[in-house]
Amino acid sequence: MTVMQLLPALESGGVERGTIEIAAALIAAGHRAIVVSGGGRMVAELEALGAEHITLPIGKKSLSTLRYVRVVRDLLLSRAVDILHLRSRVPAWIGWLAWRGMDKATRPRLVTTVHGPYTPNAYSAVMVKGERVIAVSDMIVRYIARYYPAVAAERITRIYRGVDPDNYAPSFMPDARWQALWQADFPQLAGKWVITLPGRITRWKGQLDLLGIVQCLLANDIPVHALIVGEAHPRKQHFLQEIEMKIIEMGLASAVTLTGQRSDLKNIMAVSDVVLSLSTDAEAFGRVSLEALSLGKPVLGYAHGGVGEQLAAMYPEGAIALGDWDAAVIKLRNWCQNGAPPISLDRPFTLAAMQAQTMSVYDELIQSPR
Repeated sequence: MTVMQLLPALESGGVERGTIEIAAALIAAGHRAIVVSGGGRMVAELEALGAEHITLPIGKKSLSTLRYVRVVRDLLLSRAVDILHLRSRVPAWIGWLAWRGMDKATRPRLVTTVHGPYTPNAYSAVMVKGERVIAVSDMIVRYIARYYPAVAAERITRIYRGVDPDNYAPSFMPDARWQALWQADFPQLAGKWVITLPGRITRWKGQLDLLGIVQCLLANDIPVHALIVGEAHPRKQHFLQEIEMKIIEMGLASAVTLTGQRSDLKNIMAVSDVVLSLSTDAEAFGRVSLEALSLGKPVLGYAHGGVGEQLAAMYPEGAIALGDWDAAVIKLRNWCQNGAPPISLDRPFTLAAMQAQTMSVYDELIQSPR
């Protein structure tokens, strides 16, 4: 079986990570994995698995990108692709147009994954054009049913993202060298109760909510220090500057650290006391909170979207209502003073399950009548 996945780039992020994980599962099972994207820092990792990467700038929102429809169609034919898996809107349009123009009797079978609650319109509708549509959470299943009722329920499969419990285990601890460098780079964390908010610097990720919570915790004599881990896109630099100004205005310069982009988030979460998920827009899944829970770290998060589903299954004690800073402060103060409640040992969101369920979608689709 040859599977080709299309996405804008392989720089960083959950969609990109999932793409590589499915490529790994395909290679491990003796199949052929091809990824078409604009390239990026994760290409080397993909190719090290034995997968093929083809660099095409198919993620640019421009009519000029349509010229790659013929290129992708030629690739589908020359590589004898069995499954075309579309994961993002612009590449999905390129892939779908290429696929639609092929012989119905011999073209690849088509799978799409809805990774988020896109604005419902004709542009986004391409993500539900798959013969099989993967939804990454129950929230996304409901989104499809609400905004695209013509999509038959039997075409939709919910497959949660997953983590490797051996790689993200409560027993994990960064090595001594990393810890020494970390302590040298961030001496302000010594003796502090560290809470970490991972995520891109963008308004809906909740960085401003974090500042309000930290201010309240300090007023309650909690020796807290907050880490904001993530980078700002060049178009979001103004919001990064807004955060920096707010930190100064609120008197939090000694209690909040912006680390910028880090490649060692797993280590950072492992040495944190609590990991936060404060996205004000519901996330379709929210992989980082799952990674933190799998590391045995308590997670406090707004109970909506995929993060709400994770907390309900693994750590209901960490769930708070959207925007409820008072509840956040009460819980965090209690956890700091008395210890956080234990995390469920159940692992309902595993990488192996995600890979197996996705492979099953491929297998069943190939064997089904056209």
